[in-house]
Amino acid sequence: MDPVIQSKNVDITYNLGKKNEFKATSDFSLEIYPGEFVAFFGPSGCGKSTLFYSILGILKPSAGELLVKGENPYTFSPEEMVYYQSKSIGIIYQAFYLIDSLSVIDNVTLPQIFMGVSPGKRRKRGMELLNRFGLGEKADSFPTLLSGGQMQRVSVSRSLVNNPDIILADEPTGNLDSKSSDQVMHSLDDISRIEKKTIIMITHNASQLHWVHRVIYIKDGRLMRIVPNPDRKQIAKFDKQKILVTEMELLAKMFPYAPPEELKVKSVVNYLTQDLTFMQINNLENTVREILERKINKTFFLKKLLAPTQQGGVALDEERAKVIAEKIDQIVRQSEEVRRYRRRQNQGTFYNREDKLVTELLNYIITEAKIELGRTQKMRLKEAVKNRVAGIIRREKFSSILESSKEDGGIGLSKDDRENIIRYLEKLLTQGVDIHER
Repeated sequence: MDPVIQSKNVDITYNLGKKNEFKATSDFSLEIYPGEFVAFFGPSGCGKSTLFYSILGILKPSAGELLVKGENPYTFSPEEMVYYQSKSIGIIYQAFYLIDSLSVIDNVTLPQIFMGVSPGKRRKRGMELLNRFGLGEKADSFPTLLSGGQMQRVSVSRSLVNNPDIILADEPTGNLDSKSSDQVMHSLDDISRIEKKTIIMITHNASQLHWVHRVIYIKDGRLMRIVPNPDRKQIAKFDKQKILVTEMELLAKMFPYAPPEELKVKSVVNYLTQDLTFMQINNLENTVREILERKINKTFFLKKLLAPTQQGGVALDEERAKVIAEKIDQIVRQSEEVRRYRRRQNQGTFYNREDKLVTELLNYIITEAKIELGRTQKMRLKEAVKNRVAGIIRREKFSSILESSKEDGGIGLSKDDRENIIRYLEKLLTQGVDIHER
């Protein structure tokens, strides 16, 4: 399947060549496929709207190439550009942009005037859309008599009136209350699932990310990372490594602007301690970051755990510092086993080493969880661990196998034992799975 939108090393610079020149996006490369619902996610000023307007055809890249349905819209004649913006693209604005002096149905059908559609056909199409979104009885009312949620559903109807292939939604719920926001997101979800439209939504609201296929994280005009939604069947090709780690995604929702490496650090720190002061946690994060990046070894890590906070240390007592240093060393070594396993899986070079890698990982987990298993239980846990690490099963399925009775083909573990195993394995997966920024 060919992408419907493709950017290749796109730079967009405002006031190019002037003293106040500003590069809004830099070396931005991305492919979006037909029927995808994606979110451009990032803080204000990161370049989301710049890319939005470039796709719309009103902000030409300064460098690189932008293709929509295989064509560069900036090579179009003025007439072709009008057709492109009217027929290929539908737009939903945060501020609605309805014309108060026109009726609801005339607002919806306004784009069809520029396509030369007759009044009768325009009204028929408009009523179809208004009825679909529960606004049929408001057709002849004026926008000033509508609620914010109703006005945005009129805007959604208008975006669909010419049956475009692509919908651009710029903060579509930014001016709405939670109930109206939910109604609009359900509408976009219906458009995605039923009509298979390609939808690009600009948002900085992390609570809306579960609706989309993929989240495009943007910061300072650069593509930081792309995260597929594990709860939606993917349209674009993807690496299973990128949707394997459920804890990473939970952390991403808590710290939406943090890069992947920072999330890994927070994952380990959260595992190691729950009762330190802010200064201790801050220094521990810095120290953990250094050892995860292999900048320091176990010995120097231990010294920093013992050092006073004023010297950048964590000020732990010796006994606790040694326990944490040992746990960190175990996580680093065992996560390397996970990384090695997945690398061999991707390269198809398992051979006889596969069983040894899984067995070593299994033994790590059993030791850390402090459980005793029978032969059958151990064999089933080994198979479940192998499938979880390979990305064949998700965390929920893995938990179900641990919980199910031995008679039902499961392992029959207690709640505490299940939680200990899952917590430790997910920690290893978080550290051992490569989350690429590009």
